[in-house]
Amino acid sequence: MTGIGWLAAIIIGGIAGWLAEQFMKSNMGILMNIILGIVGAVVLNAILMAVMGGTLGGWIGQLVVGFIGACLLIWVARMFRRTA
Repeated sequence: MTGIGWLAAIIIGGIAGWLAEQFMKSNMGILMNIILGIVGAVVLNAILMAVMGGTLGGWIGQLVVGFIGACLLIWVARMFRRTA
């Protein structure tokens, strides 16, 4: 998560993970919400840097990136769970 500190990353990650959990109708728990939000933001930020050369900055931008990234991670996890 670019441009924000560790504490802000945890807070934003938790909010983004919770929003993704509600949107994707999954039941993960608070710790998994934080992890999904942070990892989702890191993954999507890396993709955005590779494709566009930049990411969304600030709290709101990282919340959006974390939400989308967490939704993608939930979707990928569901894909693997169905095939296994």
